[in-house]
Amino acid sequence: MIRFNKPYLFGPELQNVNQAVTQGRLAGNGQFTKQCHKFFEDRYGFSKVLLTTSCTDALEMSSLLLNIGPGDEIIIPSFTFVSTANAFVLRGAKIVFADSNESHPNISVDSIRRCITAQTKAIVVVHYGGAACDMNSIMDLVKEHDLFLIEDAAQAIESFYKGKPLGSFGHCATFSFHETKNVVAGEGGLLVVNDTSLQKRSEILWEKGTNRTAFFRGEIDKYGWVDLGSSFLPSELIAAYLFGQLSHIDDIQSGRIKIWNAYFKKLSKLSEAGYFELPRIPEYATNNGHVFFIVLKSKQERDALLNHLKTLEIGAVFHYLSLHKSEYYKDKHEGSDLPNSDRFSECLLRLPLHLHLSNTDIDFICKSIEDYYSNS
Repeated sequence: MIRFNKPYLFGPELQNVNQAVTQGRLAGNGQFTKQCHKFFEDRYGFSKVLLTTSCTDALEMSSLLLNIGPGDEIIIPSFTFVSTANAFVLRGAKIVFADSNESHPNISVDSIRRCITAQTKAIVVVHYGGAACDMNSIMDLVKEHDLFLIEDAAQAIESFYKGKPLGSFGHCATFSFHETKNVVAGEGGLLVVNDTSLQKRSEILWEKGTNRTAFFRGEIDKYGWVDLGSSFLPSELIAAYLFGQLSHIDDIQSGRIKIWNAYFKKLSKLSEAGYFELPRIPEYATNNGHVFFIVLKSKQERDALLNHLKTLEIGAVFHYLSLHKSEYYKDKHEGSDLPNSDRFSECLLRLPLHLHLSNTDIDFICKSIEDYYSNS
């Protein structure tokens, strides 16, 4: 079977894990954690980063850090993973769902504008598939209404908006190293804290509400419980594996983009013939090769093609279901219809994309799609 996803091992990952085990330093915030932090600070210019056990945890840290609570409204796209909403629901906030753009799953600026009220405290943008949202327009809204901005950049490592790295716009930003992402650690995430006034507190939340990190830097003579927090930092085993991946980030990116471009080229004729839409990367965004998807004309056609590919043992999958229609939140959604989010929920189909794919695999997948339309 051609799997939808299969993590790629370069070699340093296990060497690093073995080193951590041999040195007997397995708890978090050790050598490899610090090396990962330095990587992100040096490569992207982030002034403060903290590894977390997941992107979900990084989002929950953001919610705590910005003092989100009951009475606050948080605007997020409906077309996203549940963690984007759950992090703020856990703090008692009200979620206000915005629609996607018509031509891309990213959040619509016009829809955000319609959602803003006197109770709005923050906007959460999701850079779907690693393609940047319209950040200049969104930043204008943030400044005009004095709001917080959180970037859910789970899929957006090594992605840029007009030359500036994603994750550097929001007061906070979050990344994921789940095994389905470009750079992986099994699980794992990263919190970026761009607002300097929040950086000292972020370390306290990260360390269970204690000032333990400052203690180990020798800044205080003892540490204790000073704020809210939780055990957000990952073990050194996760950090060690991740650092091995980061040392090959250029290889990862070039390989994934090569596969993405091959799909685009081979499926262009079918798209031009009107069978489906190919991904559109906005001119202000870069492509990090995270996901390759096609958008079918209907849910029935998407499901039929999906079943066709499955019979050939090709691991294609669909993606998010609109959160405003979810079992948990549908009775709480007070807004209007979100037709673009629903269309992507019903019509978007993702194709396998990982470094184990061969040219033969890609040819077979594309030929299988061509055969479906030739015979239908």
